[in-house]
Amino acid sequence: MAPRVLVSDELSETAVQIFRDRGVEVDYMPKLGKDKDALLAVIDQYDGLAIRSATKATEKLLAAATRLKVIGRAGIGVDNVDIPAASKKGVIVMNTPFGNSITTAEHAIAMMFAVARQLPEANASTHMGKWEKSRFMGVELFNKTLGVIGAGNIGGIVCDRALGLHMKVVAYDPFLSEERAIQMGVTKVELDELLARADFITLHVPLTDKTRNILSRENLAKTKKGVRIINCARGGLIDEAALAEALQSGQVAGAALDVFEVEPATENPLFNLPNVVVTPHLGASTSEAQENVALQVAEQMSDYLLTGAVTNALNMPNVTAEEAIVMGPWVKLASHLGAFIGQMTDEPIKAINILYDGRVSEMNIAALNQSVIAGVLRAQNPDVNLVSAPIVAKDKGIQISTTRQDKSGVFDAYIKVTMVTDKRERSIAGTCFSDGKPRFIQIKGINIDAEVGEHMLYTTNEDVPGIIGLLGMTLGKNGVNIANFTLGRSAIGEDAIALLYLDQAINPKVVDTLESTGMFLRVKPLVFEGA
Repeated sequence: MAPRVLVSDELSETAVQIFRDRGVEVDYMPKLGKDKDALLAVIDQYDGLAIRSATKATEKLLAAATRLKVIGRAGIGVDNVDIPAASKKGVIVMNTPFGNSITTAEHAIAMMFAVARQLPEANASTHMGKWEKSRFMGVELFNKTLGVIGAGNIGGIVCDRALGLHMKVVAYDPFLSEERAIQMGVTKVELDELLARADFITLHVPLTDKTRNILSRENLAKTKKGVRIINCARGGLIDEAALAEALQSGQVAGAALDVFEVEPATENPLFNLPNVVVTPHLGASTSEAQENVALQVAEQMSDYLLTGAVTNALNMPNVTAEEAIVMGPWVKLASHLGAFIGQMTDEPIKAINILYDGRVSEMNIAALNQSVIAGVLRAQNPDVNLVSAPIVAKDKGIQISTTRQDKSGVFDAYIKVTMVTDKRERSIAGTCFSDGKPRFIQIKGINIDAEVGEHMLYTTNEDVPGIIGLLGMTLGKNGVNIANFTLGRSAIGEDAIALLYLDQAINPKVVDTLESTGMFLRVKPLVFEGA
């Protein structure tokens, strides 16, 4: 029986025809995306669901989707898909991460022109029959300094376009290497320097705990007086109330925003302020981008349903169906090893070296590499997925190397990941036992045997008495239960580590308490999704 796909949001006829041409039955019912009850009533008839943003793939919908194998999102954002619930159901979630990049970058450039020359206000004034030529004095982009916060895929395109306009470009991105910055033709700077130098600032980072309100009241005060700010990335990157005050005081001369902290944005402190250009999240809204992502999602879903090939999946690596059965535990281990490295690193990564020992060296190394790299990069950018990770790493100038070797130790197989920066190397190794559960077996060259849990605490210290008691007592007093406790040391009296598997996330105040004792060189909470 041919696989059957439901298209519940607007897709082009060309995209729908791809399903038919490939031998997939397709029902095109774009109104269902906004009728959750009607969608719930029919979802059990389909193997695939093709969506944009209107359809909400909730846990309830997924529970009713007894046949569903794949959800394809025409676009990059998957906020409308419950990915953990989909993973539990064995439903692959795909997106099209690069179809909107040029369109979004061009919108940022357009917004920069608009705010530089006050085009919307001048347009409205002229339509009203006024001729206020002297009112709208603009500024040139030529020879101005553009500060780009986030120089990844979209940010990199903006840098390229700005250089073509003969702007000077400075970029702040903790994971942009000096070598990659030189290749791009931009100057890598720290955030404070960017704020002080930039005539225009444009944001191109995901919204994470580290980037939320990156343009805070404090940072807006550090900007060059008269700066103009553009945000076509994510709402929540700017303190909107503080920006409104900075615009009214003259610290900021203009702002252009396509995204807002609360959307749909029906009211906002920035609305109706002079020289504030606002658009309703149009970054990806061009006919070319919408068509590109629609065609891509139809091809990807057809490939998976007909051949088992996986492309641009957010919850599964690019492997065949046969490989996935054998590689599943190792893919999870690779992701956890990468996540450890990523969460422990706050500086530009130059290289990631991956060693495969024993029988794992005979598996699909490309898929395992993707899982490692995604684990590393996802700590800073949750939008990175298993397919986009190598491309993002390349854009950041990170060198990826792999080594295969025959069984060399007591384990039948293991994976070792080494991260290299300008300042240090950091390594971690792990294996999968016969029960399929990933284990960490070495950190910093120190042998351990640690089960991996969702919430963990990693500490380093000099090997002295009292550490175990201090950790246990502090966590106990704060209601944190320890599921597992693993210790290791390089030698008596030298470097020692502890890795604690906790039943719940640890409060930052508990971390502060441990650090204040002076007994630890480092105290780091860790999260391993899917553990």
